[in-house]
Amino acid sequence: MRFYRPLNQIQAMTFDLDDTLYDNGPVILAAEKTLQAFIATHHKKTSALSRAQWQQIRQQLLADTPALSSDMGQLRMRTLMQALREDISDEKAREAAAKACFDCFYTARSELELHEDVHSTLKSLAGRIPLIGITNGNVDVKKIGVDDYFDTVLHASLERPMKPHRHMFDEAAQTLNVAPENILHVGDNLTKDVFGAICAGKQTAWFACNRPMNLNNERAPILPHVELDRFEELLALV
Repeated sequence: MRFYRPLNQIQAMTFDLDDTLYDNGPVILAAEKTLQAFIATHHKKTSALSRAQWQQIRQQLLADTPALSSDMGQLRMRTLMQALREDISDEKAREAAAKACFDCFYTARSELELHEDVHSTLKSLAGRIPLIGITNGNVDVKKIGVDDYFDTVLHASLERPMKPHRHMFDEAAQTLNVAPENILHVGDNLTKDVFGAICAGKQTAWFACNRPMNLNNERAPILPHVELDRFEELLALV
């Protein structure tokens, strides 16, 4: 554990999920393959679309509705709706097919197991202080077994701009009814998590479970308050 800034008393914590509690990259790759196989089985013409064509659909949706950049679920659903025009002309039937594709991906996207030390640490922390999850993603927190640790989990959406925007950090502080300077945000991304939280007046702990933690290898606009070597070191802070 290395300290870069003095810490105030910690009365609550907020947590990033992807790549902080679990390695998200392999999970997403596996989910994408599962979705591709599902589409290949049920929607032959859509399956024949090239990567460039999928990207073109996605980029056009983002150009038309920039707020979709904060809502990965809605962006994926609308992308599927557009792509499935190759196979299905009826809008209601296409919407049902897109939902089936989305559910296939979403189920696979949440097929992961957390390390026992993450479970034990979150359980112990939740017995001492309130915890809130703050994520730009859309993992099913109940399915991965962390919902009982958090008072609530905030997901970026059309109404909630994704981190590093301060919206979700501010909403968490209001929900907790705790001053931001007494909240510690824990996350892996030095821009989205650390920079975003500090701009919202919070304290920060940097922890990444998906890569070696070396500040020299990171794009770091700002230093965290504390850098963790192990997730369970959080217990020593409260």
